[in-house]
Amino acid sequence: MKKVAVGVDIGGTNSVYGLVDEAGEIICEGAFPTRNYPDFDQYIEELYIGIQDLLKRAGDEVELVGIGIGAPNGNYYTGTIEFAPNLVWKGVLNIVEKMKRFFPTVPVIITNDANAAAVGEMVYGGAKGMKDFLVVTLGTGLGSGFVANGKLIYGHDGFAGELGHVVVNKTGRICGCGRKGCLETYASATGIKRTVFKLLADHTDDSEFRRVTYDDLTAEMITKAALNGDPIAIEAYEYTGKLLGEALADAVAITSPEAIFLFGGLAKAGKYIFEPTKKYMEQNLLAIFRNKVKLLPSGIDGKNAAVLGASALVWQSLQEAQEAKERKARGC
Repeated sequence: MKKVAVGVDIGGTNSVYGLVDEAGEIICEGAFPTRNYPDFDQYIEELYIGIQDLLKRAGDEVELVGIGIGAPNGNYYTGTIEFAPNLVWKGVLNIVEKMKRFFPTVPVIITNDANAAAVGEMVYGGAKGMKDFLVVTLGTGLGSGFVANGKLIYGHDGFAGELGHVVVNKTGRICGCGRKGCLETYASATGIKRTVFKLLADHTDDSEFRRVTYDDLTAEMITKAALNGDPIAIEAYEYTGKLLGEALADAVAITSPEAIFLFGGLAKAGKYIFEPTKKYMEQNLLAIFRNKVKLLPSGIDGKNAAVLGASALVWQSLQEAQEAKERKARGC
């Protein structure tokens, strides 16, 4: 019988879930609109129905061993989603407790979506065998997961590693968190859109973006334009990479990672984001760290990375439990 974990990614628009085996193969998956369920209890019921449907489709040959959940502001310690700004529900939501009512015999684990991506990178992706690395998710916002000595850094309250809210310009752009100049207002899909329109105002270069409204512009359009040689798009990525690289240099000074993985939409720009980020990171590193830290694309991007990352929480938890059992048996 094949053991499987459920990976759940709760997004502001859609929730995606799937059955994943230990090798990282997604056996089957499903999705539904998150916003269709403003009542949280009804949302949990819909998620339960969806998971049960996957288990029926997989047949009697699979055994469910756990459920991993990635969600904005997911707290690993408390099993809650806390004040997530882009979800339809407000306040503190005890999602693990509610899921355990439906799945009482298996572990249910939650963390934020960027931490889930980091665990996924460690279990299935390019960080296999690494003990110290950092994953940066460049999506609508900027998320990050720090791994040190093979363990995610959660901090005392479960919310450590918020690189996106490191202030890079104290008089800079207003952030959704209410402060000014957070890194994610520059290095994210939303941030690079803001950069493009700032560059259009400050330069006279011809650009296809002069015929595009802000609401219609997407990060994918900026990437495509950069690949086609648009000067505004290329400059926008240069500026984005500069601020991201400078912030990563500071992060390296704290955790000394072996590698930093860039994950998400902006990472698909290839050299246009990797080259400036690497350049400015190296320029700002302490001498003892220079030319030691690899800057790499995610090893799980392109698959359903969010589902894989969430499911990896289960496999990591089971491995840690087995190691603890073996240590106890040895009298350690």
